[in-house]
Amino acid sequence: MPIITVDHRQVHIQELNKGAEQTVVLIHGMFSNLSIYYFNIAPILAKHYHVVMYDLKSHGMSERFPDGYDLESMSSDLLALLDHLKLEKVHLAGYSFGGLIALKTALKAPDRVDHLIVIEAPDPQDEKARTIIDEYSKEFLEHYVANFTDTTKVQMGKRQMEKNHRMYEFLFEKTSIKADMIREKHFLSKAHLSEMKVPTLLLYGVESNCKPTGEWLNTQIGTSELELISGDHNIPIQEPVQIAETVAYFLSQSLSKPLTQNHG
Repeated sequence: MPIITVDHRQVHIQELNKGAEQTVVLIHGMFSNLSIYYFNIAPILAKHYHVVMYDLKSHGMSERFPDGYDLESMSSDLLALLDHLKLEKVHLAGYSFGGLIALKTALKAPDRVDHLIVIEAPDPQDEKARTIIDEYSKEFLEHYVANFTDTTKVQMGKRQMEKNHRMYEFLFEKTSIKADMIREKHFLSKAHLSEMKVPTLLLYGVESNCKPTGEWLNTQIGTSELELISGDHNIPIQEPVQIAETVAYFLSQSLSKPLTQNHG
């Protein structure tokens, strides 16, 4: 369980296939952790790529902080992590609010992002879409307990359940996370999406309330393509293999030349 210090912050990361030439960085959504990728999606991508996953601040095993959950801060956290790992350019994928972090980073530092994958990013100004994130966190925890405790040979049990619930309570009650998310409600409408040149894959569930956002993004980002996956907002849980294979195919088809990277 590697914990590294980035700009005086403790960050939990996991890496697979560190020797690969190209890197995919995976960003989870709010109120979950990197395990949403670790068990199914990351191993498939790691057949061809160096895969980096990390817990956002106050999530999983990363250090807790009372503020800094706006997209500018979260993007800066990500760029600092890339600097720490000596990764000059990566393929960047984000799910739910993590998709917004990925999109923000591609707009802010396009020279650091070779390809962008946005999975089920919501429109922050859609109040109904924002509630999906809260609902998802509960389903994620239930799914994790039911499916991954045996896989990891660690029985979550009452103590771990209580620890996760304390994390949710901390985020909801003692941080600026909800206020920061609400302040970002005009992010998509104000972003200069038409100017973005990064090749972008948009992955959305056929039955997701966020699908209209994916369809709209596809009209705004000239370098994007939209792929619909069977399921709703929880497609990383519902169809992890299809998502991983779709991402791998997108990267293999899009790459015209190898990336030069230093993994430190």
